[in-house]
Amino acid sequence: MALFTDDPPAPQGARRRRPSIGWTALLIALVAGVILGVMPAPYVIEKPGPVYNTLGSATDADDVETALITIPGETVYPTKGTLDLLTVSLLGNRENRPNWLSVAGAWLDPSEAVLPIDQVFPANVSTEQRDARSSADMINSQQDAIAAALTHLGYDYPTTVTVVSVPDGSPAAGVIEPEDQISAVNGTPVVNVAELRAALQTNGAETAASLDIRRGGVARTVEVTPIDSDGTVVAGVNVSVAYDFPFEVQIQLDKVGGPSAGMMFALGIIDKLTPGELQGGENVAGTGTIDQSGAVGPIGGIQQKLYGAVENDASWFLAPAGNCDEVTGNIPDGLTVFSIATLDEALAALDAIKTGDTSGVPTCPTS
Repeated sequence: MALFTDDPPAPQGARRRRPSIGWTALLIALVAGVILGVMPAPYVIEKPGPVYNTLGSATDADDVETALITIPGETVYPTKGTLDLLTVSLLGNRENRPNWLSVAGAWLDPSEAVLPIDQVFPANVSTEQRDARSSADMINSQQDAIAAALTHLGYDYPTTVTVVSVPDGSPAAGVIEPEDQISAVNGTPVVNVAELRAALQTNGAETAASLDIRRGGVARTVEVTPIDSDGTVVAGVNVSVAYDFPFEVQIQLDKVGGPSAGMMFALGIIDKLTPGELQGGENVAGTGTIDQSGAVGPIGGIQQKLYGAVENDASWFLAPAGNCDEVTGNIPDGLTVFSIATLDEALAALDAIKTGDTSGVPTCPTS
């Protein structure tokens, strides 16, 4: 009797089927991976966008190189270095969503963010409405930047909140009209967009608000019931603030929307209207909304803007204090990020950069 035996040979048919089954499974996996990779994902990708030096120039809609800030008729002083405003770019929209392969790559890239498509493109907001709001926000931010800069420099001027458009289906449709001037909400005067938003927030959603307006030179009072839009109480109107400035300040920046360039525009205006360089000729980047009083507010896409600053050779970054929690732990190497709550704090940070002693300037923690 044999103590050791070989396993009996497998049937001929089995020897043929095993490789076939293995290759079939591999092929199915590859096909499934390809299909999943090219399928549209319910996300959009946010990445660093173009960087613009507010002290320099950019190409306008007619492909002509134009200064971002022009102040005709006033003494403008030479500047050096940069005061860069940062933007973000979006890959994808409801009509053209990125595929899963692109989304997977963005998840692994610290300079990019993956956002739910409903967060960026709400189903109840049309592309036209979103673009109109973004454009209005940019126009307002430019006007607010001028207002903040001139207020800091000691100028006085009157203001008017004017309705630009009323989207179809908004709670104000049929009640408020374009070119109406809004002067108060529930008896509380409003002279800028921040005050209008604060007054509506105080009123609350689904509760009728009394708005004092002027239409065609005639004062009247109307009622609008605001709604909640992503946690913000809105009356459903796009407005701009008309400031009667003592002189003209022109800001030229095409194809960029939103309010996040306000602080950097204000700094650029002050730099042009005052002798010397605010930042000592250094390359400084930053972002943040601003209002007439100089208060700096948080913005979206802060992490992508940090990487955009580094890619554009900035060593210093002015970040809204309200964004510091998102900044901490996400600061690229070689970048110092200051925490800024007001225009005065931004100017103090630039002066510290200029003098070479930034030890007393508040920063967003690195970790």
